[in-house]
Amino acid sequence: MTKRLILLVLLSAFVTSVASAQAPPGPGGPGPGRGNFAPVVIGPPAPVPPAVALPTAAEVTQMNEAMLKFIGSDKSAAAPLLKRYEHVVLLPPFRVNTAATYTQTVQRMGPRHEGFVERARQGDIDLLLHGDSITDWWVQNDENKAMFDKYFANIKTANFAVAGDTTQGVLWGLHNGEGQGFQPKAVMLMIGTNNAGGSTAPEIAAGIGAVILELRSNFPDAKILLLAIFPRGLPGDAIRDKIALVNKLIARLDDQKHVFFMDIGAKFLDDKGVFLPDSFRPDNLHPVAKGYDIWGQAVQARLAEFLK
Repeated sequence: MTKRLILLVLLSAFVTSVASAQAPPGPGGPGPGRGNFAPVVIGPPAPVPPAVALPTAAEVTQMNEAMLKFIGSDKSAAAPLLKRYEHVVLLPPFRVNTAATYTQTVQRMGPRHEGFVERARQGDIDLLLHGDSITDWWVQNDENKAMFDKYFANIKTANFAVAGDTTQGVLWGLHNGEGQGFQPKAVMLMIGTNNAGGSTAPEIAAGIGAVILELRSNFPDAKILLLAIFPRGLPGDAIRDKIALVNKLIARLDDQKHVFFMDIGAKFLDDKGVFLPDSFRPDNLHPVAKGYDIWGQAVQARLAEFLK
């Protein structure tokens, strides 16, 4: 393989991966409100760490111009294919990544958000738990709560996770009172599974990266345990592959100083990739008490280190 052909393969692979990140905004975009809540309006963009950042509008233009120049000058046997499939190789126009915006989602409207802000003002929080329903439902019923108490009863905790929320909702909440007034020693974060319906893996990773930057800004001395998104669905489901790619990307955010990435997903699965009996609901998404017990065991030692 010639150097020119190798360059073509590498450029095409890169462009394809980035192009997949330029999808239209998904859930959390403009739409009717729920109950008496106002419609959701997409907020301003949040900063994203370079490790998971998507190309800017100017960078998209620059890469497309470079690719067009490359295609136009290519004299190899692949030249006709390049011209024919030029529309596939080029990046689509730049779109705002909704997952990395300060957007007040329905989940962050009303009493729950207001309650979190009040709890933040009270302070005296050593461990902050944040995310979506998977974290929110640690205390949903007596069985789950027993698992929560087993691992966290002796720790000053606050749980600001809300079922159904997304990276953009967490960003807005932290930026609007939920991240002010206290300084936890540690944060345990898992977010992003609710972005999967309308955002690409790189978009979700960028949104998670933005949440990490917001946490670092609000809590500069805290140790952040960034959990990989738990597996969902069944082996072979497309959602498994998307989550796996998100987790691969956000692992780059681990700096072993303030952010520590941990993937405990395999602990919930048997050797065929199916959830262990009685550990998750039939939806193959939400843990039940046994699943929360596995989760608690997996993170207990690391959190103890952070809370010293």
